[in-house]
Amino acid sequence: MSNLLVKDQHGVRWIFFNRPEKLNALTREDIRDAHRRVQEASEQGLDAIVFRGMGERSFSAGVHVESFRNLSTAEARELISELRGLLDAVRTSPLPTVSAINGYCIGGAMELAMACDIRIAVTHARFGMPEIKVGIPSVLDAALLQQHIGLSKAKEMLLTGDLYGVEEMDKYGLINQVVEPHALDEAVERMLQRITVHSKAAIRSQKRLFEVWQNTTLQESINASVNEFALVFGEEETRKAVEKYVKK
Repeated sequence: MSNLLVKDQHGVRWIFFNRPEKLNALTREDIRDAHRRVQEASEQGLDAIVFRGMGERSFSAGVHVESFRNLSTAEARELISELRGLLDAVRTSPLPTVSAINGYCIGGAMELAMACDIRIAVTHARFGMPEIKVGIPSVLDAALLQQHIGLSKAKEMLLTGDLYGVEEMDKYGLINQVVEPHALDEAVERMLQRITVHSKAAIRSQKRLFEVWQNTTLQESINASVNEFALVFGEEETRKAVEKYVKK
């Protein structure tokens, strides 16, 4: 049974990791449920998705270490493939995605945060990829880490398994905004207001381009950009947005 709490409010799907006594560590059921909830959000016409941990200590400690005990090679492949499914769904969602990081953000949870478009963290948040300490490599969206903080720092983080404060992660560019704990939800809402005021068609197009830009050559990225620019003019939203802006 999944531990997630899900709340749809003002067009935003809030997905809460809800095991505060375990630092909101994720079970396999949580991972599957989160994947489904992310996919459903766009199908149901919502505007954005926010991930947050319950309580004041932790966003999430990632996949619960108990899940790794006595795994065969086949079982390990199945588990990591389920996490990959969630991260892929978050990264490629047509909706804006935000991680509201209210404390520890570790392992798979840090990968999920990197898969999101925006990361807003509280002043006591701590980040780490400690898989190496459990005898396994950091994988999946850990591949994004060097893009966020640079190759040298990413290697240090992945090879030591150490935890880092929000100040250091902010300095390296991982975090969009650092706020006091009491201001976290308000900061998320303000950020979403700045984003969701825009045309859904334009947001979808821009998000598709983010994925292309990250995974193809410069020329392929430019070609995709030309195509997206042309296609968006087939949307009524675009025509209305252009007309509204011209009349300002």
